[in-house]
Amino acid sequence: MEIRNIAIIAHVDHGKTTLVNQLLKHSERYDAHSQLDDRVMDSNDIERERGITILAKNTAIIYKKYRINILDTPGHADFGGEVERIMHMVDGVLLLVDAYEGVMPQTRFVLKKALEAKLLPIVVVNKIDRKFADIQRTVNEIYDLFIDLGADEHQLDFPVLYASGIQGLANYKPHLDMDIKMEPILDTIIDFIPRPNQDETGHLQFQPALIDYNDYVGRMGIGKIYKGKMTVNDTVSCVRMDGSIIQFRIQKIFQSMGMEKIEVESADAGDIVSIAGLPDIHVGETITEVGYEDALPHLHIDEPTVQITFLTNNSPFAGKEGKFVTASKIDERLFKETQKDVSLRVERIQSSEAWTVSGRGELHLGILIENMRRENFEFQVSRPRVIVKQIDGVKHEPYEDVQIDCPSEFMGTVIEMLGERKGDLVTMKQIGDYSRIHYTMPSRGLIGFMTQFLTATKGYGIISHIFLDYRPVVYDTVGNRRTGSLVSLNSGMTTAYAIGRLEDRGQMFLEPRVHVYEGMIIGEANKDTDMVVNVTQEKQLTNMRSAGKDSTVVLRKPRLMNLEACLAFINDDELIEITPKNIRLRKALLRANDRKKAFYNETNE
Repeated sequence: MEIRNIAIIAHVDHGKTTLVNQLLKHSERYDAHSQLDDRVMDSNDIERERGITILAKNTAIIYKKYRINILDTPGHADFGGEVERIMHMVDGVLLLVDAYEGVMPQTRFVLKKALEAKLLPIVVVNKIDRKFADIQRTVNEIYDLFIDLGADEHQLDFPVLYASGIQGLANYKPHLDMDIKMEPILDTIIDFIPRPNQDETGHLQFQPALIDYNDYVGRMGIGKIYKGKMTVNDTVSCVRMDGSIIQFRIQKIFQSMGMEKIEVESADAGDIVSIAGLPDIHVGETITEVGYEDALPHLHIDEPTVQITFLTNNSPFAGKEGKFVTASKIDERLFKETQKDVSLRVERIQSSEAWTVSGRGELHLGILIENMRRENFEFQVSRPRVIVKQIDGVKHEPYEDVQIDCPSEFMGTVIEMLGERKGDLVTMKQIGDYSRIHYTMPSRGLIGFMTQFLTATKGYGIISHIFLDYRPVVYDTVGNRRTGSLVSLNSGMTTAYAIGRLEDRGQMFLEPRVHVYEGMIIGEANKDTDMVVNVTQEKQLTNMRSAGKDSTVVLRKPRLMNLEACLAFINDDELIEITPKNIRLRKALLRANDRKKAFYNETNE
């Protein structure tokens, strides 16, 4: 059976996973009586809720006696490292572009990686049935992008197809035909994408580009067999990144078919498989025959740019809501995450119950926090901060390439917000009622920006950003909160009477009848300094009759603070307490006197 290996690449939310769903339905192994879930490749609960792909996944379909291995890649910039490594496993890419949004920053990033890897592209203009879709403009933008990125003549001779992933329709022409399903895309893959450069008679060479984890067999490497054949129970060599060699026995080989992983006895050159047997297999290592340890070029793994400190929960409410609260359990869970996610770094802070966790962005780390919360862990996290590097004795920080689309009426506010966060305007253009602006700015300026941006644009704005490079640190402070916090004076339960009296001092985060403790943040002050307030005060009950009739207290609705809002809100001296039932904000030092001493010592240093 001939093989085709292809990756589906696109900007976030341009329809990759939905298209894979439709392609799976055209597999000769697909049972028409079974029902595929919507976006079936997004197996994680958070992926389904947010509608994004977090980790790359591989599947395969049988079509016209061809085995087509398909890799569904993440579209978000925080998970761009996965896309880069996948390019080494495939022989072509399916580039999806939304007919309404056109070329976006992540479109440029993923296509650049594909062209650098000398892969042949097939372009699919998706969502052509979307209202206000401009197909011709999108196609022109795609050609301009290919030329900008220096595509060679062979790569510029790409086929263009038109599709609606949600309807499961595709065509060679820019209109849809209800009788033509996904066949044009599948036929083009078979005809246009070359077969793998496979050498079945050579000595084994296999390189994992992704890591999976299974509770039964442990860590597994997912990659392409470049040469030779692989069989269960074979003893093979692993050439490590440092050049050392270790031998192990292949315990299991898995091939993907539809939504299942099928255990096989052997696999040949050109195929994409998962193998188990080496407990600490890493991305970029080479698995070879014993005695023929010829290593493949190392794969690049993107360095983390943002880090957060994880701590065990030491608040007065510690241990009341979570199941896993000890340092050993948190340490074990963070280590398990590094087994799957090669872009994550975890380092235990000596002599403390704290860990420095580094990742590719705020979203990357936020999803880890949310997953642990849902698994009944209880812990605390600090404010996200960028990783600063020393290059030639000078401090450098990461910069981002930022593109924003929003209604023109909000453009002035957005430009002012980006200016405050030290962004530099590159280009600006208007498309109908919308404006598109292109900025470069420090990554620090984007931490906590999303929540403010969506509020300022009333939810209509779209922001896309991608890591650019490291540049010298120019500004001391970028993107810090200008307002103080309302901090609880004592422990107890909030009352409507106390909240009503404090509403003119800021915006509350809590309703009445909620348990609080001393040092817990209960709102945002309307001044630039913290205010310690009594939010548990009860109304004095006396037998004295008031001159006027008591009126019913009508409280303003408190601001809803989810995890993203909390990460955006906190300053360096504040923490987020994460439990399965609640997300609370608190001061790192709970007692007011301790905070005063720390401030005094800091100002006198």
